[in-house]
Amino acid sequence: MTNILKSRALRMAAGYGLAAACLVWVFHNTQWSAFVKSVAAIRWPMAALAVVLELLSFIGQGYRWRLLLAPLGPVRLLRTTQAVYCGLGMNYIVPMGFGELTRGYFISGWMSRPFVSVLPSMALERLFDAVWLAVGIGVTAIAVRLPRDLNRAADIFGGIVLGLVGLVLFLSARKRRPGKTSRPGPVRRRKLGRRLSSVLERLGEGFRSIGFKGGLLSAFLITLTMFTLQAASLWFLMRAYGLQVPFGVGAGVFFITLFGTALPIAPAGVGTSQFFCVVGLTLLGVDRTAAAGFSIVSYVILNLPLLAIGLFALSRCGMTLAAVKEKLRAQRANGA
Repeated sequence: MTNILKSRALRMAAGYGLAAACLVWVFHNTQWSAFVKSVAAIRWPMAALAVVLELLSFIGQGYRWRLLLAPLGPVRLLRTTQAVYCGLGMNYIVPMGFGELTRGYFISGWMSRPFVSVLPSMALERLFDAVWLAVGIGVTAIAVRLPRDLNRAADIFGGIVLGLVGLVLFLSARKRRPGKTSRPGPVRRRKLGRRLSSVLERLGEGFRSIGFKGGLLSAFLITLTMFTLQAASLWFLMRAYGLQVPFGVGAGVFFITLFGTALPIAPAGVGTSQFFCVVGLTLLGVDRTAAAGFSIVSYVILNLPLLAIGLFALSRCGMTLAAVKEKLRAQRANGA
């Protein structure tokens, strides 16, 4: 237990350290007078439109999840959307993507289903996100010359996505083989192998239950709609901030930022989000001072409403934050 706590503390310390380093880089040599003038000149009606588009994208995620959960039984759009916002609220408070467990825990309770039964739908959501992100970052790499390291990371990411797609197809087509005996070997290795095999078996059963039907294709296309809304939200906010750039620039910055923050480290991607936003804007020809100012303004304007709604959604679940965290730790400890 002590080693687990130390490992968790080290991961959190590394995450917060990286976030701090990113923020130092973003604000290095920033001209604060120009930043203040830009903030004062923000066109708030256009900024409000950007916020609305961002909020709509997460309602779209709730609808997508409802389609993927259909084989488990009926569930209201209000419930899936509330669960999505509960997860967002948790991600603003706790690092390492704890929000994913949160939304899965709540929706499994509302549907009276085991927690593990909702995992395949969540895995497909992340796979759809990864596929469209790979497409988006690939198009961006064609349109603009990315740094070598970022390009290499994008290539690796694309390969991983293809591998995951192949794994999902394999698990969906593979039939369960009863009575399989474990091979001899060290006890720890056998336990790990059995646990991994059990997880893959459960995922495979979930994928097969969802099946390749119209709902699956609709969910895949809804993911593109969600990304389009979020890219449009960022672009409208750029215009509101005074950055007169074409939509393609907004979409490119969105995909670069999303790619850079794909791994959850600090709460809500603070630090890394600003870093990759500045990288994307400067690569696409925006002045660095303007890019740094926009990175913090966009983060605050787009994330404060999500935080407020997320905390409200959590409060409507009738559980304290401490109780939610304790339940999730119990779920994770039980492997369910």
